[in-house]
Amino acid sequence: MSETADPIEGLVRGLLKELGEDPGRNGLEETPERVARALRFFTSGYESDPVALLTSALFDVDYDEMVLVRDMEFYSLCEHHMVPFFGRVHLAYIPRGRIVGLSKIPRVVEAFARRLQVQERLTMEIAGVFEQALKPLGVAVVVEAVHLCMRMRGVEQQNSYAVTSAMKGAFERDPKTRAEFMNLIRQGRESFA
Repeated sequence: MSETADPIEGLVRGLLKELGEDPGRNGLEETPERVARALRFFTSGYESDPVALLTSALFDVDYDEMVLVRDMEFYSLCEHHMVPFFGRVHLAYIPRGRIVGLSKIPRVVEAFARRLQVQERLTMEIAGVFEQALKPLGVAVVVEAVHLCMRMRGVEQQNSYAVTSAMKGAFERDPKTRAEFMNLIRQGRESFA
């Protein structure tokens, strides 16, 4: 077992001791290093600039109908227990003369998800950055997630999931636009399964 200057590894080693484990035993010797690497990956979103991600792929296009990317998977850590929550994000926007490269949309979702989070903030941050960077006619975000802090501990609700939404611009003002978005989310899930 090599001592390292990595503070996270030292903290994990101490945590293992506090839990009654021997961090030097076979099977745990490399755990502090692995946990440190994993935590850095799980929180790598702090190193991303979501606005820069979006503005790096903006294109002037005369299109003013809804653009929807559905069922984007994400994984995050709950900031209250540092336990995973994961699910899907559905995002739509109505361009105002500019569109964003489609691959940037899930990259933005990941940039916010790879931080200590709560689902409500995650939803609002995604909607807010699209509103800021694209200035669209409207943006809508729905996040559906399973929270292991609810399934593994506390109330132990095995079949529960949370749904949050953020509706901006036309999606907030126009019930028909919002209904179209919600209908498109529900439609055709089986067609690509």
